[in-house]
Amino acid sequence: MPGPVGRAARRLTELERSRLAGPADPAPTRPTHPDPGPIHPIPSDPRRLIRYLAARMPIALLGGALLVLTGGGVGFAAVMVGAWLAGSPNTTTTDVLILIPSGLALFALASYGLVGLAKSDRALARRLLEPDRNEVLRRRVDELAASRAGVVEAVHEERRRIERDLHDGVQQRLVALGMLLGRARRGGDPARTDELLRQAHEQAQQALIDLRDVAWRIHPTGLDDGGLRAVLETIAERSPVRVGLTYHVAAEPAPIVATAVYFVVAEAITNTVKHAHAGAVTVSVAGTEGNAVRVRIVDDGVGGADAAGGGLSGLARRVAALDGTLRVDSPPGGPTTITAEVPCA
Repeated sequence: MPGPVGRAARRLTELERSRLAGPADPAPTRPTHPDPGPIHPIPSDPRRLIRYLAARMPIALLGGALLVLTGGGVGFAAVMVGAWLAGSPNTTTTDVLILIPSGLALFALASYGLVGLAKSDRALARRLLEPDRNEVLRRRVDELAASRAGVVEAVHEERRRIERDLHDGVQQRLVALGMLLGRARRGGDPARTDELLRQAHEQAQQALIDLRDVAWRIHPTGLDDGGLRAVLETIAERSPVRVGLTYHVAAEPAPIVATAVYFVVAEAITNTVKHAHAGAVTVSVAGTEGNAVRVRIVDDGVGGADAAGGGLSGLARRVAALDGTLRVDSPPGGPTTITAEVPCA
């Protein structure tokens, strides 16, 4: 296929695609979802584009003819009514009375015809531009392969983070605890021994707290006991910044969905505390009509969050593994808005 012809066909198809895609019918973000509508990514094969443009030529010609006839009819009716109002002897009241019902009937037929042509145009675009079954399967396989690779990478990063937490937190406190107990065992001064035992007791308590935090980051046991809402309320209460939580989910989500929502909220609040210098965070969790859970976290910090950073990219991979989506909007100066939608089915 000649290059200029293919490029011209692509430009014309892009114009048609823009014309067919309106505010109520945006291009789908996931073309593999059921019933995505007639607007799809433009095929790369120029022959398909030329075949589509040739097939819609009769529709375009018929639509243009209807528009011309409708415009001519409206203009003719306006001239006759104007002449009648001006008192022209060539236009009588009988002519106008005959013109009005027949003109309205013809206008209604033309309108129905234009509506039908518009539906036919969209159906033709759906039939000739949408990907075939093999292409849909290829896209789905690519999507699942990327999701699988993302899950493996997210699990690897999570394992390394847990190792760092255990090494830098719990292990160091246990080493300090052992040193304190060793010094207390060797000491001969009762008062000094009591002081070392007190410090050892404090280290043991702090080690338990650190170990509990690590366990919560692996899997929050509160999800099994009190459900997602109770766990999110616990996060809000423990946060050093003010967190406002709204929760509107009718039924308790599946454990895997609740876990993903928990990690999204927990990681977002942790990033806010570490980097955003925010004073308040708003968290809203709600069910959607499409049987999904939508999470929205907004902070009043300085903004500039990097969606490709380790924490947020890991969350995106975790959500994508469930066929969900995660968006980060963080302009410099703030606010930062993180929106995640996780399907329940």
